[in-house]
Parts: sequence; structure tokens; C-alpha cells
Amino acid sequence: MGIQDTPEEWPVTATATPFTGNKTSVRTDEVVMPDGSRVTRDYQVHPGSVAVLALDEDGRVIVLRQYRHPVRHRLWEIPAGLLDIPGENPLHAAQRELYEEAHVKAEDWRVLVDVFTSPGGCDEAVRVFLAREISAVEGERFEVSEEEADMEIARVPLEELVRGVLAGDLQNNALTVGVLAAHTARSGDGFDGLRPADAPWPARPFQA
Repeated sequence: MGIQDTPEEWPVTATATPFTGNKTSVRTDEVVMPDGSRVTRDYQVHPGSVAVLALDEDGRVIVLRQYRHPVRHRLWEIPAGLLDIPGENPLHAAQRELYEEAHVKAEDWRVLVDVFTSPGGCDEAVRVFLAREISAVEGERFEVSEEEADMEIARVPLEELVRGVLAGDLQNNALTVGVLAAHTARSGDGFDGLRPADAPWPARPFQA
């Protein structure tokens, strides 16, 4: 490729963590600029996330409707969750989230897209998987609580989600990126041209 992101790290002369939460924290770094000056940068430290665009045999995507307090919205999303265990294989985490949130499993997994959600203020990296050949999981559903206890589940045609994204009706980051990437892949080289599920992820290195 003629254009791609590249890793780079400018010198940090001091760092502090003024806030530590349950899952994330806030870090303050003093960074040396190329001209030698020093600036302070505050950002959220995040463990990383995985999301799953699960596509059934009828071309429908499994979506969830959930309340998100920071933005005061009830958003349609795709199954997703945090990488709670450092170094955890993201595929295993994605399989867990699909089971817990949608109570289904998938036989075919591909990497759909990798993104930094808000690189100017947060180090969160998200890997969005494409999951196909979906079937129900036997046994009792995973017990949910808090916002997830009020969650709705639906299956919506991919094309309808694309229209909703472009109309501004759907705004969740992982859903938006996943839906547009899936539509592009299907219209181009096809899903078989996507990266394998165990493709390297430099933003969040993991054990196979």
C-alpha cells in the first residue's frame, strides 16, 4: 500500500495518573515536540475492545439496542465488549461477547476492520470481527444486569443498516464502522478476501 499508519512515539518526560476508574483511567503526559518544546496531553487509558458484526444466512445483522449514559442515547449496536484480560486473544473475547449478548455462536470468523476510536483523547483500539454461519447456543442464556438487562435484540438487513448510518440515524462507532466495512467488502473482493481471525493486531498484541 502507498498509504498506511505507522507506529511512532515522541519522548515523554513525565507522566501521572490523576484518575483511576473501574475499567479505564486518565493519564497526563508531558511530551517533547519535534521543535524541542514540551506540552501536556491528557487522555483516557483503555484496555481495548472487540466487536462482532454477526451476519446470518439471510444477510441480516444481529444488533442490540442499549442505553448509553455518557451520550444520553439508546443506541443500536453490534455485540461488543472490553478486553478484560491483558494479552487475551481478541477472537476468544469476541466469541464470548457474541454468546453472552446474543446467545449465538458462529463457525466462520474474519477480521473486518481495526480502528482507534478517538486517538486524540483516548488510546482505545477496537477490532471488529465478521462472524458468519450463525447458530443458537444450547443451554440457558447468560445472566445480564444493569443496562444490559433492558437490552433489545433484533436482526436487520445489512442494506437497511447502511442506509441508517448514512442518514445519521445510527451513530454507534463499532456498528457504523462494521456495517460500512462489511458492505464495502461484500461489494468488492468478497468476504473471503478479509484477513483471517487470528491476524496480528499490533495495537493490542495477543497470544495465539
